[in-house]
Amino acid sequence: MGQMRPDNPVVGFSRFPEVPRDRFLSADEIKRLADVLAEHPNRRCANVIRLILLTGARRGEAMNARWEQFDLENGIWTKPAATTKQRRLHRAPLSRAAVELLRAIRASVPADCPWVFPGEIKGNPLREMQTFWEGVRAKAKLGDARIHDLRHTFASLLVSGGMTLPMVGWLLGHTQAQTTLRYAH
Repeated sequence: MGQMRPDNPVVGFSRFPEVPRDRFLSADEIKRLADVLAEHPNRRCANVIRLILLTGARRGEAMNARWEQFDLENGIWTKPAATTKQRRLHRAPLSRAAVELLRAIRASVPADCPWVFPGEIKGNPLREMQTFWEGVRAKAKLGDARIHDLRHTFASLLVSGGMTLPMVGWLLGHTQAQTTLRYAH
């Protein structure tokens, strides 16, 4: 059995500085992305991207979403603590557009499937989005945009529309006001 070292082997090393990346899509980029998604044959992956844009969800939250988390009647997405970055239960309101998207998805998914976005392997959620995103990003001419930048886009649109930073932070599930300040452009 191993023993604990009496010293700290990383003393004297400094962390790499975190360089926040504040990329968000312009109105023109959002339009191009929407056009590409509307024509794409992979509806499942296209709908993941749409849900992220409409809710500001993280990629993993969207891909692993289960129907039991959604109250479409009242427009609420209850994200269990185990699925959120902060490991806290998060109830987020859904826009009318998000509810309509989810209702359309529900109609296309087998009734016995617990996943909003079922994967290729039965009983599992969708696992891979990067290849899809790279193709869509190139076709929509989005440059270096990442899927996570859609979350930034959601937040930036709310702030530019007059929503307060604390409210945007709450919608995104932020626990630190500093995190939300990055969206105040």
